[in-house]
Amino acid sequence: MYKSLIRPALFKFDPEKVHYFTFDFLRKFCRMPGAVPFLRSKFQVDDPRLEREIFGLKFKNPVGLAAGFDKDAKLYNELSALGFGFIEVGTVTPKPQPGNEKKRLFRLREDSAIINRMGFNNEGVEQMVERLKKNKNVIIGGNIGKNKITPNEKAVDDYVYSFEALFNHVNYFVVNVSSPNTPNLRELQDKDPLKNLLNTLQERNAAKANPKPILLKIAPDLTDDQLMDIIEIVQETKIAGVIATNTTISREGLKSENKYETGGLSGKPLTKRSTEVIRFLSEKSNNSFPIIGVGGIHSAEDAIEKLEAGASLVQLYTGFIYEGPALIRDINQKILEKGI
Repeated sequence: MYKSLIRPALFKFDPEKVHYFTFDFLRKFCRMPGAVPFLRSKFQVDDPRLEREIFGLKFKNPVGLAAGFDKDAKLYNELSALGFGFIEVGTVTPKPQPGNEKKRLFRLREDSAIINRMGFNNEGVEQMVERLKKNKNVIIGGNIGKNKITPNEKAVDDYVYSFEALFNHVNYFVVNVSSPNTPNLRELQDKDPLKNLLNTLQERNAAKANPKPILLKIAPDLTDDQLMDIIEIVQETKIAGVIATNTTISREGLKSENKYETGGLSGKPLTKRSTEVIRFLSEKSNNSFPIIGVGGIHSAEDAIEKLEAGASLVQLYTGFIYEGPALIRDINQKILEKGI
């Protein structure tokens, strides 16, 4: 029903407005008596064989929601009723910021893709903390970034601020230095500034009574040499793992008219490259750290490919928008069928 009726109706309107509309609808729907059990009966797959213990956390299933969908942690409890094993919120910054000017979100229907240049629009970490206090046992990842006005030489301060603010309210952290929509942010992926950033966060982490897993989210546009640097950095800084991958700046092979809009591309065109990055990291590191696979998962088979390439968990974003919540159920059922 989603692909035949709901999606065609929603896709007639501006994608950012549709996002807020569906958020509001899901929030109100879940307040109705019996609504949450109904959603769980439709989309959630409960089976102990789906459970995963990764970087010290126990996930009820390996299918999560990627960052960028619930930027301000407004709907994570309701979204978890759709069958997700974990929810990643953010990217959040220390101070609120409006993001880039609209229009900044574009559907590429012929390519089953999205281009966004949102620019870390969010209400700030303090607002997120207040919402996360209402968590009903959902595993939460906190995706942190820097404010647009913060120069790169002071970026570490922004990451530390959000790390400290969120520490008691998330289960793991994700350091986002790979979004193409904040000026000069990707320069922080260079070896020396990245090691400095991660080591600083790890020092803070080690001082805690119960340290939290810290992961690094990387771009799909890195070269093999840069990916080898990532492996070295992960092993040197002893962070918990990598999320592969963020959106791409490549426009290769696209068919849609608006393919040259600036911003990060996500969806089906990213399927192959993100899996290649996962396989490269897994093989070259001898599976020495966990990888969360994200990018172009539009079917259960796409998710299986990423798991077989070396991912421990997977995340959805654009595929969730194009395929609907049944995709979560289908992936979990396929994992059980394959015995992965």
